[in-house]
Amino acid sequence: MPEMRFTVEWPDGMRTSHYSPSLVVHDFLVTGERYPVADFVSRTREALDIASERVRAAYGFACTSAAASQAEIARAADGHGTGEVVVLAMEPPLPAVPA
Repeated sequence: MPEMRFTVEWPDGMRTSHYSPSLVVHDFLVTGERYPVADFVSRTREALDIASERVRAAYGFACTSAAASQAEIARAADGHGTGEVVVLAMEPPLPAVPA
């Protein structure tokens, strides 16, 4: 199962990096885009829930690293009630689609 990391910048300039056991985060976030804090938390919660369930389907248990990423994001968001989160990078990127 491919895994990924995504790096974001919070409204105060703090940068954090988070893990996902699945590339599904690409379905919820776009590199370079800005998301209101609450929207970012909601999007990442849904993406990481899906990623964790994919691990459960493949291995029989949920991904504790995805849960840890959710907790890190929630803690960071508590200090940023307003403003926007910028997605700085998602690694690996999605493969280019041939024209």
